Amino acid sequence: MTLPSDYQNAAADFDRLLEIARDTAGLSTRNQTYTMVQGVFLVFRQRLELADAIRFAQVLPAVARALFIADWDVEAPVRPFADRETMTREVQALRRHHNFAPDTSIADVARALRACCDEAALDRVLATLSPQARAFWAG
Repeated sequence: MTLPSDYQNAAADFDRLLEIARDTAGLSTRNQTYTMVQGVFLVFRQRLELADAIRFAQVLPAVARALFIADWDVEAPVRPFADRETMTREVQALRRHHNFAPDTSIADVARALRACCDEAALDRVLATLSPQARAFWAG
């Protein structure tokens, strides 16, 4: 059996995601972009039931999938979706003193994610989620 391309190209795929997110958000460094992407993933993940989050993670590129599920307290209560401004502030609160995520961070990561994954598969999964979850990734 050959190594699936998802895993063969995992680092390059993640680099592409970070590059697109960086350019879209107007950030300067990989570290800034990583924090923004991680923050967006955490804010979204906190609002999903476990089964929904796992289905969503399955359509992410391999390293993004790992980042999405890393350090997850699956016992934490699911948070309700909030308005975009509130969720953006949550993204910006991750490592607050080293976080340069712009007010457009959720939309910026959404654009980058759509450019780096199977968009049809992403849309199929999002169609199974709440309208608020779909709106989160609408960009």
